[in-house]
Amino acid sequence: LFGLSLVATASSLAQDTVTRAAAAPRFPSVGGSNLEGRRFDLPNDFEGAQNVVLVAFQRQQQDDVDTWTPFLRGLAAQHGDLRVYELPTLGRRYIPMRWMIDGGMRRGIPDKAVRVTTITLYIDKSPFRQALGLGDESQIYALLVDRAGTILWRGAGRHSDALAAELAAHVASSGLR
Repeated sequence: LFGLSLVATASSLAQDTVTRAAAAPRFPSVGGSNLEGRRFDLPNDFEGAQNVVLVAFQRQQQDDVDTWTPFLRGLAAQHGDLRVYELPTLGRRYIPMRWMIDGGMRRGIPDKAVRVTTITLYIDKSPFRQALGLGDESQIYALLVDRAGTILWRGAGRHSDALAAELAAHVASSGLR
């Protein structure tokens, strides 16, 4: 009887693990282009084993995105397989103005390395936010996404010591080199 109980418990634990793994949020399939014109199909084209993705919905949120830059540069320097992306996320209604919007951003970002990792999305924002478990568009979101598109960590808002510590702990615990 003890043996059967142990097998049932082990089976139950294995099922629990499978359920949790299956329920892990995934980055939805979306397409966009970086500010140098290269097309990306995300999450497939994220280049890191892990990727920090900063999602912004409004122009004035760029200041919030910029608060993360020094910390993320340092974190990426410590972990060679970590990449950082900015995703300005606009509604589909802006597609006809894409050339003007992307051109303005391109001119406003002198650093080519930043332009290469800034991928503008022109999408239906509501399903995108829902898939990622994001709240409203009043703040930015920082996500840690693995190569398979699994969301490993999520934070909301400007850089803070607490959010940075959480993110760094998740990256370190993953064994990322």
